Amino acid sequence: MATRTLLVTSSVLGENGQSNALANHFQQQATARGGVEVSHRDVVANALPHLDIEELGAWQTPADERSDAQKALAARSDELLAELRSHDVLVLAVPMYNLGIPSQLKAWFDRVLRAGETFRYTETGPQGLLEGKRAIILAARGGQYAGTEFDSQTPHLKTMLGLMGISDVDVVFAEGLNMGDAQRDSALKEAFQAIDQLVDGL
Repeated sequence: MATRTLLVTSSVLGENGQSNALANHFQQQATARGGVEVSHRDVVANALPHLDIEELGAWQTPADERSDAQKALAARSDELLAELRSHDVLVLAVPMYNLGIPSQLKAWFDRVLRAGETFRYTETGPQGLLEGKRAIILAARGGQYAGTEFDSQTPHLKTMLGLMGISDVDVVFAEGLNMGDAQRDSALKEAFQAIDQLVDGL
């Protein structure tokens, strides 16, 4: 049975985005390897609006009591949840914007981080409901931030994934991409090699 992989991209730069270069490399290697089925969701090309009280209220209304408008609002999240649940591996291709994740990716997380759906509250704290899945983060940065106080992005992503029960997380960093051609080429080469190893393990 093929390993079902959901690839989520979030660069506003399209094909010029370095995180998309990492994503494209992953998809090409996975396709060449065989035994890996890749679905792609571009949260920029198919952007979600910011979460608001109307959509939140639709989730909190029992399904059989929702208005037509609430059904349409709830369907956004329900579609994304069904997609996430149906895959074994989640791959996030993430550029760093102002030391954080793109707002488009945050809007995606806002729809899949739902109490009662991907986690639940217990007497001992939240419990993830998507245990058994793994995640791969492909992080592209213009500067060098990994392991420093400026990298709030990686802990944020791991915490959100962990809330859903996804604790098996690998991170591939491509850093210093705006620090000269030599640094960029070296960083991308190392990142591509790391991606190759991860694909071989799927």
